[in-house]
Amino acid sequence: MTQIPTKDQILEWITDNPTQTSKRDIAKAFGIKGADRIELKRLLRELEADGHLEKRKKTYRDPDKLPPVSVLQVLAPTPDGDLYARPLEWHGEGEAPRVLFVARPTDPALGEGDRILARLTEVTGEEYPYEARLIRRIGTNPQRILGVFRKGAEGGRIMPVDKGADLEWMVVADATQGARDGELVEAEQSGPRSRFGLPRARIVNRLGDPSAPKAVSLIAIHQHGIPDVFPDDVIAEADCQKPAGLGGREDLRPLPFVTIDPADARDHDDACYAHADDDPKNEGGHVVWVAIADVAHYVRPGSALDREARKRGNSTYFPDRVVPMLPDRLSGDLCSLHEGVPRACIAVRMKLDAHGELLSHRFTRGLMRSVASLNYQEVQAAIEGRPNDKTAPLLDEVIRPLYAAHEATKTARARRQPLDLDLPERKIVLSEEGKVESVAFRDRLDAHRLIEEFMILANVAAAQELTRMRRPLLYRVHEEPSPEKLEALREVAAASGFTLAKGQVLHTAQLNRLLGQAEGTEFDELINISTLRSMTQAYYSPMHLGHFGLALRSYAHFTSPIRRYSDLVVHRALITGHGWGKDGLSADDIDRLEDTAQHISDTERRSMAAERDTTDRYLAAYLSERVGNEFSGRISGIARFGAFVKLDETGADGLIPMRDLGQEYFHFDKDAQILTGSDTGLTIGIGQRVTVRLSEAVPVTGGLTLELLSLDGKALPRTPARGRGKPTRRKATVAKRKAAKTQRKVTRKRR
Repeated sequence: MTQIPTKDQILEWITDNPTQTSKRDIAKAFGIKGADRIELKRLLRELEADGHLEKRKKTYRDPDKLPPVSVLQVLAPTPDGDLYARPLEWHGEGEAPRVLFVARPTDPALGEGDRILARLTEVTGEEYPYEARLIRRIGTNPQRILGVFRKGAEGGRIMPVDKGADLEWMVVADATQGARDGELVEAEQSGPRSRFGLPRARIVNRLGDPSAPKAVSLIAIHQHGIPDVFPDDVIAEADCQKPAGLGGREDLRPLPFVTIDPADARDHDDACYAHADDDPKNEGGHVVWVAIADVAHYVRPGSALDREARKRGNSTYFPDRVVPMLPDRLSGDLCSLHEGVPRACIAVRMKLDAHGELLSHRFTRGLMRSVASLNYQEVQAAIEGRPNDKTAPLLDEVIRPLYAAHEATKTARARRQPLDLDLPERKIVLSEEGKVESVAFRDRLDAHRLIEEFMILANVAAAQELTRMRRPLLYRVHEEPSPEKLEALREVAAASGFTLAKGQVLHTAQLNRLLGQAEGTEFDELINISTLRSMTQAYYSPMHLGHFGLALRSYAHFTSPIRRYSDLVVHRALITGHGWGKDGLSADDIDRLEDTAQHISDTERRSMAAERDTTDRYLAAYLSERVGNEFSGRISGIARFGAFVKLDETGADGLIPMRDLGQEYFHFDKDAQILTGSDTGLTIGIGQRVTVRLSEAVPVTGGLTLELLSLDGKALPRTPARGRGKPTRRKATVAKRKAAKTQRKVTRKRR
């Protein structure tokens, strides 16, 4: 006779397998067949009558609030033509709320009964509490095409911009969305492919001129081969996921965690909480909690979600969009630590002494609930005495203790001496049409540094924990600069009047002393940029090689598993090491750790290149309306073909071609990174202040061409007239080389 499970075993199965909770799934899991299914059905009814199953569901989500990304079913249109939908997952009291569907012009036509994945926005003062914007229709995941539309007599064709795609797509007349000839368009496959003729597509988005700002990120996505469409099985797997319950987890919901992110953050994968340590042996110490979304619970090893996440390696961020590592159902909903919603997490409790040194840590798999989603600016304003309605109630219990703990970490940081570069980050603000409205530099607030320091502490704790347990993992490695790059940095420092000592083992403290010498001088930015350029690029490795820039012997990425696959690997290693479940690091994961490390290091660089190219194109588009204007800047690089200038106003990089430096010939000294005029002796080197005129801006390539007007506040020296007096040095040099060449020929003939 089959062993019938107990009620506790059934509840445990439902908690551990939230996507397999039907009667058939449970029967299969426990090997129940035939007449024994009647007994199983009776147990399930009793659990439901007792309220256990409903109570477990209620722990998954705030019962009176819908998640920001939800699956909805479209209702019949109202007499006024409005389209409402109802949530398919609702655990609150009373009837489920109605949601008004707000359609965009490019959205497909929806009808009664359609299931959609939508992003919800709460509204007030209306008869409905939410508005919904379509993410996509459930059950459809058509292939997307980006290309240039060529108009024809009966519709037209799309020429894909992807170099690897030589197949054209046919668009019938009623599927063109009014696209014009030569426009860049986004389209999707319409209907199955035929063995004969061109495949058909319908245009879903007109992007206009291929060189226009709105098209920039799409071009970069295709140019760098970044996967931006999820396969059907990945979408289906994500849609089936259900919120994790408390079973087997530590209940962290009583702790007042908060998320602190940029105001325009697309996800919230980390939350923190701090309080004074009440241990008398740690007087003046602090306890800092960092909770990270438990992505491993939903993305199991070997699953379709896992394969796609590993393939992408990381999310890629552009000014107008994000290409996520995980589908919206996870990245924007189940794995995002939204305010007031219970969320599965892996958390670390860290004990710091009064000087910010990490004394001990404890990892746990838990269920937490953020009491508030805050942004950096409002947190900083609150601690400076300007709290708003949201931060005022949290000031004493949450915000002040966070800043007190951060103040202690400053002492430990000063002792550790990580590389202290001061490089402002640009922020490109776009209009709804995708046009650049402004380019500014982001403010660096104490709130930013607070979160960064706590995330570093959590990453250190994760690396230490797994190293202690001798578990395989991926470290974040940053090696020290090469001797050649250090020598180049010394030359730049010496030319600027500073020193970088030679003949000793390099430490970040020495580089910080150099940065300190330059701080506040006209060479401040130059030394920061030159120091950054001397650094090697960080990468992932299963080898324990340390992090030079952070001055840490052991470091791993743990805090962003929504957007980095490396962090998911670390989470799985912790799950396996602590025996928290069967969703830890698999044998296959371990066997290919080295390949994974290389692959995600490559995808990270691919994303960085795409993001950089996109920024360059946006800046070129922004400046294209100001061709002929004058700008101030600083020489940031020297090459055989000209000099690079970083403009003060936008941080954009432009090139002064060698032909536009003057009428004389310039000698290129690669070692000294200097250009020297053959007639006037004028020297152009890194760090010099310049005034330039913008002569060309090409949005398609992101290129800026500049004309040099002045150097270090002085007009360029006049070049002697050609053809009179002594020959120029360039002519003399050429003549000398010709004579030497003739002499060699004569010598060879004589032999």
